[in-house]
Amino acid sequence: MNLLRDALALAIEALCWIELKGFNERLALISASRQLRIRSPNAMGLAHKMVLETLRRQNFLDFMINSVLPAHEGLSSINDLSPAVRAFLRLYAYETKIRKHDSLEKAINMTKTGRFVLGWRRLRVAEKIFGDLLSLEPKRVLKSTSNAQKVSFQLFQPLWFVKYCFKLFGRHEALRYFRSTLSTTPTYIRINTLIKSEEEALAELCNEELVLEKVEGLMHTYKVVKKKQPLARTSSFNNGLFYIQDKASSLAIEVAAPQAHMVVLDVCAAPGAKTTYMAQLMENQGTIISVDYSKRRMRIWKQEIKRMSVDTATPIIGDAYNLPIHNVKADIVILDPPCTGTGTFNRTPSAKWRLSKNSIKNMTGIQWKMLNSCAELVKDEGSLVYSTCSITVEENEMLIERFLKWHPEFMLIKTRPQIGLQGLRGQADSQRLYPHIHECNGFFITKLAKKI
Repeated sequence: MNLLRDALALAIEALCWIELKGFNERLALISASRQLRIRSPNAMGLAHKMVLETLRRQNFLDFMINSVLPAHEGLSSINDLSPAVRAFLRLYAYETKIRKHDSLEKAINMTKTGRFVLGWRRLRVAEKIFGDLLSLEPKRVLKSTSNAQKVSFQLFQPLWFVKYCFKLFGRHEALRYFRSTLSTTPTYIRINTLIKSEEEALAELCNEELVLEKVEGLMHTYKVVKKKQPLARTSSFNNGLFYIQDKASSLAIEVAAPQAHMVVLDVCAAPGAKTTYMAQLMENQGTIISVDYSKRRMRIWKQEIKRMSVDTATPIIGDAYNLPIHNVKADIVILDPPCTGTGTFNRTPSAKWRLSKNSIKNMTGIQWKMLNSCAELVKDEGSLVYSTCSITVEENEMLIERFLKWHPEFMLIKTRPQIGLQGLRGQADSQRLYPHIHECNGFFITKLAKKI
């Protein structure tokens, strides 16, 4: 009972942070844990699962809740309720209608725990909804919806995104992609050879009962098959022997191919995955200038630089629209700009419900300004690597097409190693990765060489 009570309290608070402050799932749970002073790893683990699985299905949960709202109470939408009551109702609907824990005993236990956490007065407005949800047949409420709406609710995607992906990929491939977002892709780590050889590091990881599988085509990246404890609590992690990094992100750095003694500019550098891997490939010889606008994220960057024993990186807090760097031309500029994150819905499902079709247009405006700013700092015969964790064509191929028209001094070159699919719109030199095909974040990578 105490475990469910603590986990539910954390989940409700985290969902409120996500909705009201725009926090991601991880930051919201950390904030909730600090505020409620709940430190139990078991409660945190259960709360994390409840939050993720509820957020994945939020549109359908809301649809079911709205269908049983008592109109006589003046409620026309779940949005008429307070954030905490909204959060609890979504969690209740997930537990009783998605997980199929719709026995009366389990439903009563959930509502009792909710009353204990929030107080019966706050939940009094929702009392009738509990019973109505329990007897609701989900298939029945879907009968009056259109085909696209059914897909939206059954595979838990925003309606605009369903229509967008149908048009971009075709129905069959889009459905495969949507299904992949309902589960989390594997975790990957990148071995840090700045501290020990790969063989020595792997031996230590084996001693900590970490089972790994080498990622074919990449130099130092491994899929985590089995672990005894959270990766961040291992001695190997604290000693800097590895970085938790998705294989798509590792690929972007290997495509950039930095070498010793180069000058490299890492734009939007925090929290440090790109910087630390470039320093590793450069064997800590050369210059890396890392720029990010966020002071909070750059504090994390500094911690990671120290943990991974990087000696060659200089941090700069600044705006990528107008990079605060003068009299420097880089051999490599790598830009991983803010994006819609449509390739990471499996890891950050809350992002789905914050986006709209207009979000793509807004992001491309930001990315365009950053890309042009970066282009000015590439030396002759240098290269510019652009990557996003988005699967939209506007943020990727279409942006690169426009860039090449404005900057004839640049040309596309082949991205190697090749572990993804070719880019769309004829951009065979670029790469795309997808969760349902490559078991990683959805990702786009392209490489541009500056001609003399």
